[in-house]
Amino acid sequence: QVQLVESGGGLVQPGGSLRLSCAASGFTLYNYRIAWFRQTPGKEREGVSCIKISDGNTYYIRSVRGRFTISTDDAQNTVYLEMNNLKPEDTAVYYCARSRFACEWSPNRYENWGQGTQVTVSS
Repeated sequence: QVQLVESGGGLVQPGGSLRLSCAASGFTLYNYRIAWFRQTPGKEREGVSCIKISDGNTYYIRSVRGRFTISTDDAQNTVYLEMNNLKPEDTAVYYCARSRFACEWSPNRYENWGQGTQVTVSS
């Protein structure tokens, strides 16, 4: 049974850091792309970062490039999102998702999702 479980969210002050984890089970990461999306109330789910596990290629949206880093731990079958210099506009529920297609920002291309973890950036 395919499962993705996010953790690591919380409340942090502007300029602070968090590391989100996406623990995968029921499949091996190697043949898939794993992306992080985020969503705030009333807005569409937004793709933030994606990694193609087989070659390690990574992708970021412009607003997080240089602040966020996506990585994997193959032994733990886990994908991480290191978030630095957080801003209030980063506040959202963050989801990880699995796709067998290319890294894309359309949520429809992802077939499995975690339950989400809340990130709140506020002083």
